[in-house]
Amino acid sequence: MDNLYILMLAALAVLAIADLVVGVSNDAVNFLNSAIGSKAISFKTIMIVASIGIAMGAIFSSGMMEVARKGIFNPGEFYFNEIMFIFMAVMITDILLLDFFNTLGMPTSTTVSIVFELLGASVAMALIKISNQGGAFSDVVQYINTSKAADIIFGILLSVVVAFSIGAIVQWVSRILLSYNFEKKPNWVSAVFGGIATSSITYFILMKGIKGTAIAGENLEILGGQTIKDFLETEVWSLILVNLLIWSLISYLLISLAKINIYKFIIVIGTFALALAFAGNDLVNFIGVPIAAWQSYEAWSMSGIPAAEFSMNILAKKVPTPTFLLFVSGMVMVATLWFSKKARYVADTEINLAREGESKERFNPNFLSRGIVRFAMSISNYSQAILPKTWQDKLDAQFQKPVISLSKDKNFELPAFDMVRAAVNLVVAGILISIATSYKLPLSTTYVTFMVAMGTSLADKAWGAESAVYRVAGVLNVIGGWFGTALIAFVAAGIILTIISIGQGTAIGVLLILAIFLLARNYVSYNKKSKEFQAEDSLRKAESSSIQGVIEESANNISNVIRRTQNIYSNAVTGLAKQDLELLKKNKKQGAKLADEIEDLRNHIFYFIKNLDESSVRASDFYISTITHLTDVSQSLDYISKVSHKHINNNHKKLKYNQLKELKELENLFEEELFTKTKVIFENRNFNDIGKVLAVKPTLLKFVSEKIETQVARIRTEETSPKNSTLYFSILLETRDLLNAIMTLLELYYRSYDADITPASVEE
Repeated sequence: MDNLYILMLAALAVLAIADLVVGVSNDAVNFLNSAIGSKAISFKTIMIVASIGIAMGAIFSSGMMEVARKGIFNPGEFYFNEIMFIFMAVMITDILLLDFFNTLGMPTSTTVSIVFELLGASVAMALIKISNQGGAFSDVVQYINTSKAADIIFGILLSVVVAFSIGAIVQWVSRILLSYNFEKKPNWVSAVFGGIATSSITYFILMKGIKGTAIAGENLEILGGQTIKDFLETEVWSLILVNLLIWSLISYLLISLAKINIYKFIIVIGTFALALAFAGNDLVNFIGVPIAAWQSYEAWSMSGIPAAEFSMNILAKKVPTPTFLLFVSGMVMVATLWFSKKARYVADTEINLAREGESKERFNPNFLSRGIVRFAMSISNYSQAILPKTWQDKLDAQFQKPVISLSKDKNFELPAFDMVRAAVNLVVAGILISIATSYKLPLSTTYVTFMVAMGTSLADKAWGAESAVYRVAGVLNVIGGWFGTALIAFVAAGIILTIISIGQGTAIGVLLILAIFLLARNYVSYNKKSKEFQAEDSLRKAESSSIQGVIEESANNISNVIRRTQNIYSNAVTGLAKQDLELLKKNKKQGAKLADEIEDLRNHIFYFIKNLDESSVRASDFYISTITHLTDVSQSLDYISKVSHKHINNNHKKLKYNQLKELKELENLFEEELFTKTKVIFENRNFNDIGKVLAVKPTLLKFVSEKIETQVARIRTEETSPKNSTLYFSILLETRDLLNAIMTLLELYYRSYDADITPASVEE
């Protein structure tokens, strides 16, 4: 039996490293977003600053992993073997849950996940013990710290409301005072803002980053024999006032003498502060459980008492964590920060929700988001009706954004928001977390930083009429995920604990193998999706200002569309012939993906036309016509892929042999005479050869018409399935529409191309 627990400790050690990786990948959003979104400093500098903060926070971490030891359950009520089962269930659940959220690109709270996993596993174990002992369900309160769950739920609600509201108010006031021309304000204005911001962040470092560390409990003569913790708690206002005066003076000197941008300075130290606090306080979420398991094993192994009889009262005592383990953990966190792609994916979710203007929206609107936006617009209209016109004009002037001429496809080159908003995000988050720490309120760092960013976005009018309904839907999805985290963590940990309790060593082995498989599958799936997103066959937006330029630029797009058209059409025929539901399902997704990409090109039309001068407006007509024909192509393909999948998915009769034979003939003819030749023409830019393809149009149309007539005759003379006939007719008719759309597109290029004209482009 000893060997089992040794193997469990080894597994927990590996799980701890994995948990550090998935945990940092999710929580990095808390301290990276403001710096990345504002582009105040280079990405490399951001990573260096954050890495230093994480390393220092980990090394000077509390070392008292109290949450994992006794914060959720009463350790004296459990025996050693039960505690080990609880810890194993918690770690397996935590890794899978956090990796799931990382894959989705959704930020969640590692604190909430670990707390509810501990709660779920300990409740499950308590119920098993009560059942075996013949006790009552109400006895579970003896085993569990029931108030902790209520505190966490309260913390979610409090974080959402308070952080969003305060963030919105502070950002609105800041923008009114500073406007978007904040760099042109007098030095003393920036100095005061810098003093307030920097002193707030400094106080945050003291309260959240240092107060909870081991050194904070030491008595210092310089503080009159008080501990650092006691001093921070008793001298709050003195610290705030002194910090404000000192940092205001430093800010003024930095601006006036050193010519340093104080807003960049605020963002740098704010990023450092949040990274420090994250590592110092959230490290317990990743390694607290394995360390508690190791310390439990040490106590049990020296006792000589059987595992099923050794009470875990020892966990109620405070035991410091070795500095070496904290250092190793810090290094793993730093490495994850640099190399984790999922960390950036999670960060992008928040940045895009907070971005100025339009971006590619991830979330679809729902009835709730639409209702909230309508309500907000009603309030806005009402306020405009009661405010004097002069006041409205003055307020609008402060929110007037600088005009930057840049095409939509280069929006990524612009900051998602300016340095004022980035600074407000960091300052408000720091202040709220500091206050919560001081008054022992259960505010989550993740929840606060996210909701502050959303509140400042709203106040800064980043959510316009074009994007508000999508952004609100995104926020609601994230908040829903937070509550989902608690529920899923509780239930999943309870189920896994029950499985482990029944199957013990065998169950643990199977669960570990399953966890590794799921993590590997998610990793492979994520990388595949990332590659697809960055794939060469993604369609590119045109920037040229002449017809010949658009023809040249769009050639790869046309070749790309034709190649994908050939694949989608061929897969539809093959899938129907083989009744391959999986192939048809993938094919339907490919059809939808192509349609979405062409829709993005349609959305780009506005920006394309806006960049043109009057002498090149004819290019816009050509571009619009091209996108229109491509849309017709994608719609036909989308329909063919959907009806094919629907037919097989509903288990309808297979198409008859003659029908499949005719479709195959049609596919081969199109491939030989249309698809292949068109691809070669556009790949090689041999636009004069388009005429050769156009010449076969009557032949192809005649072939399709003959197949339609054949099917009509078949229905009149043979007994056939109505569903089959409907499917076959649908494919033939859409094939004809597909052919006409492609040929019309080719005619447009053939008429417009002139080899003697050099393409012109929009000046950058």
